[in-house]
Amino acid sequence: MGDFFRNRVMSILEEKDAKFALILCHHNADPDAVCSSYALSKLIKHFKPEIEIEIASPESVSKVSRAILERLSVNVVNDEPRFDRADVIFMLDTNTLQQLGDWGRCVYSIRSPIIVIDHHAPHPETERIATLCLCREDASSTCEVIYDLFREASLKPSKDVAEALFMGIAFDTKHFTLANASTFKVIADLVDLGVNPQNALQILTAPMDMSERIARLKACKRMKLMRIYGWLVVFSHVGSFQASAARALIDIGANVAIVGSREKNEISISMRSDNEFYSKTGIHLGRDLANPLGEFLNGMGGGHSTSAGVNGIGDLESAFKYAAKILKEKLKCCPHQ
Repeated sequence: MGDFFRNRVMSILEEKDAKFALILCHHNADPDAVCSSYALSKLIKHFKPEIEIEIASPESVSKVSRAILERLSVNVVNDEPRFDRADVIFMLDTNTLQQLGDWGRCVYSIRSPIIVIDHHAPHPETERIATLCLCREDASSTCEVIYDLFREASLKPSKDVAEALFMGIAFDTKHFTLANASTFKVIADLVDLGVNPQNALQILTAPMDMSERIARLKACKRMKLMRIYGWLVVFSHVGSFQASAARALIDIGANVAIVGSREKNEISISMRSDNEFYSKTGIHLGRDLANPLGEFLNGMGGGHSTSAGVNGIGDLESAFKYAAKILKEKLKCCPHQ
């Protein structure tokens, strides 16, 4: 990665004589998004103390993220951010403009430099508009990428920043069940900086509210099961909490769960797969399924190897059929044993 931050990010900030930077997270921003944004803001302020930084997420942040933001005393803008003032825009943990909702049009048309930092497979359109793009699929989370920027800048995060990075990593790795060797090294460093793991993890275990419980149960009730070359693939639809519902379907035994919602003509789909599916098939949900499905729906799709999302326009049943068609084609060579 080299000295990416000081040589490239700071060069852009200095060249633009940036007075105001805008950090954008995806809608319903999760802890990885808000914690990496907070940590990045502190890193930038260390080298450029006079700059004003605003963190923004369209619509809202997740329930767990709200608890974290209260602990850190950080404000995230949900209304229209100050695009007109932004000398530089950062997109964190956000690999498609679709994830920014209506703000995506502003970002697409803006002339200010756009810096993308993420751990998802980069979407081609995002790469086209980005002045600078750091997308590391080998990292467990965007927080891990930001920690590496601190390390390459020879700067130790403060205790509150270390705690934020710890929580973001813990969330995106499902409490470290998806962590790799490099992730555990980062976690050890953060603990050495004063993070209390038990206290930090407790914040991430907010009780599930009634509406989310109901959405999960409805997803199970409406589930359609397909066996594709021996793999268990399920489809369902709910009005909200699609990602949570997809996770629930994986937990009860599906190899792949695809859960959607449709409001008017707009479609939103969340996808999840278990680790066995990815390790044995090599099918990357973001690149191999969400991306082409997003194009099919005249929208966008992307995400992780085992977690992805799609937004578009059209019919939900047609979207499910197209997703099944893609999976049937790709799974021909790797039936479940």
